[in-house]
Amino acid sequence: MLVTFGNTGKLHNPAEFYKILTADTLTPSIKTNTGAATGTGLDTLPQTSTVTDTLVTHQQNDTFDVKISRDTLSAPVYYHADDSVVVDVPGNKIMLYGNKTTTKYEANELTAPGITFDQKQNVVSAYYRKDSTGKVINYPTFKQADFITQSDSITFNMKTQKGITKGTYTQQGEMYVYGEKIKKLDKDVFFAYKSRITTCNLDTPHFAFVSKKIKFVNQKFAVTGPVHPEFEGVPLPVVLPFGIYPMYSGRHSGLIAPSFTSTAQFGIALERLGYYKVISDNWDATFWATLYSYGGWMFQTAPQYYKRYHYRGSFVLDVQKTKIGFKGDPDFSSSQTFKIRWNHSMDGKSRPGVSFSANVEAGSTQFNQNLPTSPLTNYRNVLTSSISYSKVWKDKPFNIAISANHDQNANLGRISVSLPTVNFNVNTLYPFRRKEPVGPVKWYENLGIALNSNVINRTVFYDTANSPKSIPDQIIDNMKWGVTHNVPITLSLPPMGPLQASPGISYSETWYQQNTRYSWNEADKKLDTAINKGFYTARDMSFSLGLATRIFGMFTFGKKSNVQAVRHEIRPTMSFSFKPDLNSQYYYKTQVDTTGRTEEYNVYRDNISSPYGKGRFAGISFGLDNNIQMKVRNKKDTSAEGMKKVVLIDGFSINGNYNFLKDSLKLSTLSISARSNLFNKINVSAGGSLDPYRYDTLGRQINRLVWKDKLFTLGRLTNANLSISTNIQGGNKDGKKSSTEKLKNNINPNTGMPMTEDQAEAAYIGNNAGQFTDFSIPWSLQMGVSVRFFESFNRSTQKFKKQFSSDINLSGSLKLTEKWQMSVSTFYNFSQSELGMVSLSIAREMHCWQMSISVSPVGNNKFFSINISPKSSLLRDVKINRTRYFFDNP
Repeated sequence: MLVTFGNTGKLHNPAEFYKILTADTLTPSIKTNTGAATGTGLDTLPQTSTVTDTLVTHQQNDTFDVKISRDTLSAPVYYHADDSVVVDVPGNKIMLYGNKTTTKYEANELTAPGITFDQKQNVVSAYYRKDSTGKVINYPTFKQADFITQSDSITFNMKTQKGITKGTYTQQGEMYVYGEKIKKLDKDVFFAYKSRITTCNLDTPHFAFVSKKIKFVNQKFAVTGPVHPEFEGVPLPVVLPFGIYPMYSGRHSGLIAPSFTSTAQFGIALERLGYYKVISDNWDATFWATLYSYGGWMFQTAPQYYKRYHYRGSFVLDVQKTKIGFKGDPDFSSSQTFKIRWNHSMDGKSRPGVSFSANVEAGSTQFNQNLPTSPLTNYRNVLTSSISYSKVWKDKPFNIAISANHDQNANLGRISVSLPTVNFNVNTLYPFRRKEPVGPVKWYENLGIALNSNVINRTVFYDTANSPKSIPDQIIDNMKWGVTHNVPITLSLPPMGPLQASPGISYSETWYQQNTRYSWNEADKKLDTAINKGFYTARDMSFSLGLATRIFGMFTFGKKSNVQAVRHEIRPTMSFSFKPDLNSQYYYKTQVDTTGRTEEYNVYRDNISSPYGKGRFAGISFGLDNNIQMKVRNKKDTSAEGMKKVVLIDGFSINGNYNFLKDSLKLSTLSISARSNLFNKINVSAGGSLDPYRYDTLGRQINRLVWKDKLFTLGRLTNANLSISTNIQGGNKDGKKSSTEKLKNNINPNTGMPMTEDQAEAAYIGNNAGQFTDFSIPWSLQMGVSVRFFESFNRSTQKFKKQFSSDINLSGSLKLTEKWQMSVSTFYNFSQSELGMVSLSIAREMHCWQMSISVSPVGNNKFFSINISPKSSLLRDVKINRTRYFFDNP
């Protein structure tokens, strides 16, 4: 042993035995032609390769050979039992017991009160169990990816992914499926026997579609054989030969079911038959069509587009062919109108410093009046549009904004278009400010100068048959442009005690396109007009010095008083200004009628930019604003410091000016305004004008102040307005959002199209508020009252006649019971004793269904509507609807 211990012969060194198991190659050895070897760790095994002078690599195979059974699963099985685990070794079975036992294999997870796993067959079985009182402990629940079932019993083969369940509930999107037996073929396809489909989540649903055989493709669709509906477990004698139920998630193309309505002037209508088309990830489109039995029709196309972090928008085109009555009838009429709507918004993150937005609504003047099913839209007589682009240059003191605007009055047929309007601004520059200031800033370094330039181009035309010229001729003839430049020069001085002084100089220049002069034609007894086209300019200038301060006063109460203090803040302002007379040369007087009456005109009065006023001004402009707040004890906070502020008056102001250079009527009309938000519930705003001078027998001002005759007065109230509005509701005091708000907030604010079924349902509810009622609010009230007053002089009585105008709009809802709610909205004009459209509705909560009845018995457009429909967006077209409209000619 001692002699042979160090000799290994042709065997490996035991110290190097691990290298055979861990390395696939041996240490290379270099041999010479004489057989001498160099290097370390030489292999003494016979070499099968030819001996050369090159490097030789020897490949060795792993000596371990593990055989895997054909019945072995592809992944381990994890199991857990709350109570106990019983292993039947001869039977190759494992039994799990407990209130909650689980078995996990790959993406499959089974939870049940008892599970049996047959290792030989790879089959898992689970059943529901009851306790000693007969109460079910738990039901077996099976989860595979997004497929979840709850059953009475489950048998599942882990290897083939097939299984059979009995008494099974599962959910596919918004659909709830129950089957006596369900056979699962793979992760996507399963069959149900004696099954029902419903959107009601109760164990005993209010309604369901029942069929003997159903095939499901997970999250895609379901196909049934003969199917019939049942309500409250009572089958209806209506059998369809087959049924197809879409269960897609996200956007997908498809038909949109129409509804039937009836109107007195258009006949029976097949309304909003449509098709929704998904064009791409960024585009989709909806196409609607409405057909009337009297021959009219309406077509709408509404594409939408959206690109995340870039832009979103929508475009709507409506074309309407209107036929009222039949040919030969005295009230027969036919017309074709259109309407275009475009909304676009740009994400500011896509191009910092650049913004582009569009809100366009334009079309035929009679389009809104001809809509048969939109009583509120019929009264909309004004359409407006705006397209704007702006750019701010980085590290530059200037910016530009370009816009196009449109204003259309349907009553007058008048259309005004501004294209383009350009605003170029240079931010305030401080020419005397040091680039690297050391120490405090000098007062003259706050002298700033800026530039505001405005270019506008506008035209007006009439879309009426009575217009003597064509629309293109009107556009060219009525085209007007104007340019205005303003150069404000400001100086911010340090505070002088409680006063803040702000001197300033303003220079303004306007460019005009024409010069207009009126002259009296004695021969023809008329006023002649001479228009000279060209380029004209006018300038104006003013100097000012403003003073402002704040005065506080407080009245305190006892420590035990609920009202601790009342604070009054006064904000007086005063400015001294001087404006030289630079524009008197552009004013002239001319005779205007045969009585010899003359009027004063400005040669630039018919331009798009207003002319400057004439005369000098040197005077004082003054203003006084007030704010009153009250500090009261907070009943919800019992601490000594528990206080809250209550604003009594947000603002009460009076403003006016006094001109020292006028020979009479130096004091201007005084304007007053007040605003408040009482209890954070009631918004109150008021305003008016006070005339400080007396008047003569013709209603003209004379140079005598009112308070010389009446001491305690500021003047005669010539006009005033008062508006009060509130929006209050009961309940929901915990701060939780109502169900309607929750649904609306589910819509992604960064997308212009419904990306999911939930968002599609929210959009549908938002557009059909009459069919959806928020039963979480016991009552709500929205009210607005407006009162207006003005004076007009009556020459026969030589007195001012007071005229009032007032109206009220009211809407609200009342929860009659837990399942019934009523709402009403109306408008009434007190001055004309006229009742506007009145709309009444009542809604019934039916768990998975909803019912609404709406009626408008007053107004030119009367209607009633009855709607019973499921709440689910998948079954929104399975509804009962009856709508009729009645039109009264004014």
